Amino acid sequence: MSAVRHVLISSSPLSVDRVLAAVANDRVGGIGLFIGTVRNVDEDRPVITLDYTAHPTAESTLREVAEQTTAGRSVITAAVEHRIGALAIGELAVVVAVGAEHRAEALEVCRDLIDRIKAEVPIWKEQEFADGDTAWVGLR
Repeated sequence: MSAVRHVLISSSPLSVDRVLAAVANDRVGGIGLFIGTVRNVDEDRPVITLDYTAHPTAESTLREVAEQTTAGRSVITAAVEHRIGALAIGELAVVVAVGAEHRAEALEVCRDLIDRIKAEVPIWKEQEFADGDTAWVGLR
């Protein structure tokens, strides 16, 4: 049975509480949590806004990546949410939580999962810089 309890790609604000609730379990002794936020600078250039765009298969790919990353490991629960659409500085872009019996496994799998999400899930961002230029990030 899959440890993945919740996967969501949404244009609405993300919820750390919802993700944490999804990984709650009496067997969980540690939760690895990653929260990605929109920062105001990238490559030493001031960022004003960014816009995330997702391929129609992004949510199913996100689930597959989460299931593959947690399979065969000592993970009890996992959940992930990713935002799409226009985001302002400081808003939540991605929330990943992994529950395991011990912190080391929870933290390790959480890191592996966010790294794979960034590398494999078809979600791209277009950043707008203060000077009016824009740049796409994550195009493969």
